[in-house]
Amino acid sequence: MFEKKIEIFKKKDRAAWTEIRDLLKKEGVAGISAGHYLQESVMAGGCGAKLDPRDFGRNGKIDRDIYYIRVRAADADRVREILRKNGITAGIDEDLMTDAALKKRHSYI
Repeated sequence: MFEKKIEIFKKKDRAAWTEIRDLLKKEGVAGISAGHYLQESVMAGGCGAKLDPRDFGRNGKIDRDIYYIRVRAADADRVREILRKNGITAGIDEDLMTDAALKKRHSYI
């Protein structure tokens, strides 16, 4: 019931998250934890309603959620094999919670 789980996916990619989650369910992998959470706190709006002013642009609400999938440690090898057979690459983006000013910058010189 209370088994250790490991993260196999953590990114800002809803399409990949949905694909992996549905594939694991279809393959009968039990004990999957899949969900999402907001990366950053909401800026206070002028009316105190905690509305994010960035959501009211001409293109609508921006998806800033971080999506994750955790599986039981005992099932990790099986899950990796299922993903490999279906040509899906799952990964963890370690830079998600880093402030933009502190993120690693690549030098092309």
